[in-house]
Amino acid sequence: MSQAAEAFLFDETAPAQRPARSAAAGISIFASRDAVRSALCDHALELGLVLRQAEPLARLTGGDALVLGDVVIVDAPIIDAELLAALARLDMRAARSGCQMIVSTAPDALDSVFGCVDQSSAQILVSPSESERALALGTALSRLPVGTVNELTGEDRLALVRLTEQVELLARKMDGFTGQDDLLPGEREEDSRSVRSPGLSYMAPETQQAAPRPDGDVALPSPVLVREIIRQRQLRARFFEGDLFADPAWDILLDLTAAKAEGQQVSVSSLCIAACVPPTTALRWIGQMTESGLLDRVRDPQDRRRAFIELSDKAARAMAAYFHRLDNGAAVV
Repeated sequence: MSQAAEAFLFDETAPAQRPARSAAAGISIFASRDAVRSALCDHALELGLVLRQAEPLARLTGGDALVLGDVVIVDAPIIDAELLAALARLDMRAARSGCQMIVSTAPDALDSVFGCVDQSSAQILVSPSESERALALGTALSRLPVGTVNELTGEDRLALVRLTEQVELLARKMDGFTGQDDLLPGEREEDSRSVRSPGLSYMAPETQQAAPRPDGDVALPSPVLVREIIRQRQLRARFFEGDLFADPAWDILLDLTAAKAEGQQVSVSSLCIAACVPPTTALRWIGQMTESGLLDRVRDPQDRRRAFIELSDKAARAMAAYFHRLDNGAAVV
């Protein structure tokens, strides 16, 4: 009986203290849409994963104790307050235990989900295709401590992001991506980007930045100027293939620079649109840039369930020095 009881205890030991995994990883799936739940189950079994459970979302809000797998997938296209609370609890539990979370949702629920899932480095997908779900699952499995755990360097993480995006683009083309009329701007296939940004780790050390003025740090550029640069960048897509100009990291930095100069706060859904790539791709870049210290996640003081994204002090200084070096941004595109 004691052995059976132990089988239902969820291991919440810190990841660094866990022994290396020698058995197949377990997976928990929560999705109310039958077709989605079935497809996720099939894919998990094809990968040889141990299926802990595959149940509707109501299982998360029922208050019963759950035995979770190493990977937890939640498909929640429609969000209400009860489910948001359940996701927040699940996120904290995942952060303590080291299990990997994947949450898929709809565009209009992105800000709410992003606001309540902030502890476990969960992957958030927006109206994902099957290939995007598969890529997210592969990423989650790669993060699990199997055998000897090696920390990825910043360059390794960037290489993984770029590889994931290239595979995603190939998968979308092979799938013959159709039915795009209802997609967000930047999510249509003709807007997909195959060329990626320079490495995020390529930032001059503090000592190599432009020297501050005598009266303090260099000021941010005029938001009017930055908005005009953004408009010019978007205008190029009318005359050339969009693949030539894919640079989501720079588009994100420009949008946040203008917002900071204006004293405006930027939601994650708005920033995904500004990145000019599909939302799931933009979320990967936002996550990577946050880990690299370029972006900060900031709680809305008026609504603790909501979060905004802004430039870190380090990134703001770098953007200010960059524009100052270019005579306040003249001819920057």
